[in-house]
Amino acid sequence: MNDFGLYAIMTAPRAGHRRFAETCVECGVKILQLREKGLSDRKLLSIAREVRSITRGTDTMFVINDRPDIAVLCDADGLHLGRDDMDIDDARKIFGGVTGLSTHSITQVQEALERNPDYIGFGPVFPTPTKAIPDPVVGTENLRKVLEISDKPVIAIGGIFPENLSDVLASGAQNIALVRHLMEVDDPRHRILELQRMIANNK
Repeated sequence: MNDFGLYAIMTAPRAGHRRFAETCVECGVKILQLREKGLSDRKLLSIAREVRSITRGTDTMFVINDRPDIAVLCDADGLHLGRDDMDIDDARKIFGGVTGLSTHSITQVQEALERNPDYIGFGPVFPTPTKAIPDPVVGTENLRKVLEISDKPVIAIGGIFPENLSDVLASGAQNIALVRHLMEVDDPRHRILELQRMIANNK
C-alpha cells in the first residue's frame, strides 16, 4: 500500500450498496470501506457479502469497519479499527488481512504507528457531523505534521468536500476519505470521477 487516492466510505448510500459498490469498481476506486454501525449482524453480513461479490477480482480493495468477524466471513481484503474497537493485536488473531487504525491527534498517531498498522486514518480534518460524538478537529497543519512523521500511508478524513479538498492536498496528503459527499446522491459516478481528477492533478 502506498498512495491510492480516493478512499470511499459507504454508509447508507442513497444509491444503494450494490450500485455504489459497482460504481466504485467501474471508476477504479482503490479502497471501498463498508461502515454500517446500526445494522443487525445478519443484515451487515448480507450486505458485506454482496459488496464482496462485486469487488472480488477487481482493483478495488474491500474493507470492513470495526468487525474482524464480519471481515472473515465475507472474505474482505481489509479491516479498519477505530479507537473504541477491538485492539489491533486481538483483531489480527481473527482477521489476517490489511488493517488500518483511526487516529485523532499526533499523540494517537505515534501510539498507532507502534502497533504497525498497514495504514492510519487521521482526522477529522474539518468539522463533520458523521459521528454521533465528533472528535476534535485536527486541521491541515497537524495533517502536514503527521504526513512528515508517518512511515505508513495516511488517509485524511473528516469534513472533506471538493470546496476544501485543495487545502488538504496542499498539506501533502494523497489519500483522501469521503463519506457524505458520496452518500447523498443517487448516482455517485460524477462525484467520484471529479474527486479522482482533483487528486490526480495535484501530483
